[in-house]
Amino acid sequence: MPTPEKARQIEEISEILRTASLAILTDYRGLSVADMTVFRRRLQEQQANFRVVKNTLTRIAAERTGTEVITPLLEGPTALVYSMGDPVAAAKLTLEFARQSRILSVKGGLLAGRLLSAADVEALATLPPREELLAKVVGGLQAPLYGLVSVLSGPIRGLLYVLQARVRQLGGEEAAEAA
Repeated sequence: MPTPEKARQIEEISEILRTASLAILTDYRGLSVADMTVFRRRLQEQQANFRVVKNTLTRIAAERTGTEVITPLLEGPTALVYSMGDPVAAAKLTLEFARQSRILSVKGGLLAGRLLSAADVEALATLPPREELLAKVVGGLQAPLYGLVSVLSGPIRGLLYVLQARVRQLGGEEAAEAA
């Protein structure tokens, strides 16, 4: 029977695993408190957090939430980087910090209940931001519409040019008759 404090921690970790858009499991061994603080601040700007967790409690929380796929990653010191917002931004920040610190290492992650390897997390980090992806989709939908408008307005524009030419022609004939 877990103590009330451990039961609360299990519930908090369960909530993270259930609601986070992305959870990255990292090995933070050797990272100073000052480095962790800097990393936490940078993550908070992107609606993400960094939390050191106990493997046993995380394993129990994973079993309760149906995310047991992460249990092989729960070895050694473990910290969770989890995001409630854009998963790509959190993955980019984590990998950027791991490269800068040369201490933090990515074990893997959890995206929509699916286990990600460290290589998958790196691939996720290379994706463009959500806003850019949405802009590309909207641009892709918009281009054919502009083409359709252009094609449909072509005959009308041609008729307009013919009428303008006829008006100029009749205007020229009237000027010649008046002289």
